[in-house]
Amino acid sequence: MVPSVIAAPAWRAMQADDLDGVVATARACFPDHFEALACFAERLALYPQGCLVLAAGTQVQGYCIGYPWPLGAIPPLDSLLGELPDARDAYYLHDLALMPHVRGQGFAAQGLDRLTAVVRGAGGEVIALVSVNETARFWDALGFRAAGASPALVRKLQSYGEGATYMTRAV
Repeated sequence: MVPSVIAAPAWRAMQADDLDGVVATARACFPDHFEALACFAERLALYPQGCLVLAAGTQVQGYCIGYPWPLGAIPPLDSLLGELPDARDAYYLHDLALMPHVRGQGFAAQGLDRLTAVVRGAGGEVIALVSVNETARFWDALGFRAAGASPALVRKLQSYGEGATYMTRAV
């Protein structure tokens, strides 16, 4: 009997066939922040170069989604964007999610490095995100810092849950 070879996870461009795995990963990682498959499909259609999956063969183990967005603003959860806004002075890291069994192996930093290369290639200077589920220390270790938030942004952050923090990092 020939032993089966299990592919090691690696980051690659997201494809439409990956979306079910992306949704499953999102549900496992963010049970309190549901987003429909249509939201992920739209992000992929609007800015495919900012959509990555960590996959072992065809099995999605994680994903990273980022796209141009206004600095100091955040998109609403589980909502279609329609189009990317004209004001694009930052890149919004919508999600970086890893299944529990692949965490702690450097894949988050690798995914962020790949997205950072996309941002640099497009002339971007800042990546912004909302830290949820008490992950600010994790993002801090990757170079992100809590950023000032307008009263409107503070109100919007409340929809992301207690302790949600708007953070930025220069590329």
